[in-house]
Amino acid sequence: MLTSIVDFFKNLPPKQCTKCGENIEEQHECYGNHCDHCIGQQEL
Repeated sequence: MLTSIVDFFKNLPPKQCTKCGENIEEQHECYGNHCDHCIGQQEL
């Protein structure tokens, strides 16, 4: 049985920042993979 597209997106796990592992407060289907804190940090 196929699930609806709405149910699919509702059931996705929270996105996590690839640098620090914190959950990202944005839509799960967005392309960003860093939290606001890590975006502001310069890489050394």
